[in-house]
Amino acid sequence: LAAPVLGAGFAEYRIELDAGNAGNHAADEEIEHFLYLVDGEGELTLATASGGSGGRESTSKLAAGGYALLPPSAGYRFEARSDCIVLLLRKRYERLPTTAEYAPLIAAEQTVPGEVYMGDGGALLQSLIPDDLAYDMAMNIFTFQSGHSLPVTETHVMEHGLYVLQGKGVYFLDDRWMEVQASDFIWMGPYCPQSYYATGPQPTRYLYYKNVNREIPL
Repeated sequence: LAAPVLGAGFAEYRIELDAGNAGNHAADEEIEHFLYLVDGEGELTLATASGGSGGRESTSKLAAGGYALLPPSAGYRFEARSDCIVLLLRKRYERLPTTAEYAPLIAAEQTVPGEVYMGDGGALLQSLIPDDLAYDMAMNIFTFQSGHSLPVTETHVMEHGLYVLQGKGVYFLDDRWMEVQASDFIWMGPYCPQSYYATGPQPTRYLYYKNVNREIPL
């Protein structure tokens, strides 16, 4: 969906796995991974370092809406228990000398409360990753009832990778409105003016990435 050759500072994939198929990633101490299960059921097995003497494994079941943020020190295997659609985002972890690497985070969006956005009860924001300096990314889900929108046109230094999970509407990008719907993806570079208006009969839900909590590289 996006990659550095496009200009993005990350790579994002939409992966379709038949039941029984799997993928593996060995820890490399450089790349962090975020997985989100769009549809289906799967099993995530982590292998993390343990005091330099081998490691330990843990297994979690994921259903639609389940997600995991895995630091560079964690290897993993994801196996589809049914036909699955998985979003996978990879980026180079930006370490801070005074902050320890975060622990693996495995959760489900259903457990994350939606917060009313800027006083509009028809716009709810779920923050899937804690707002803490250990994390150099944010992954959020916006839900808009039909007829509701972002209240402003935003412009900022962060880039976005945005995947529409449900519904449809019109996205303002740079200087024009573009219609989007479920399964569409948008990469927004830094400083791209942006806004959104939900138009369909269903609420719009989209998952988006942004880079946070780090100084601008020069």
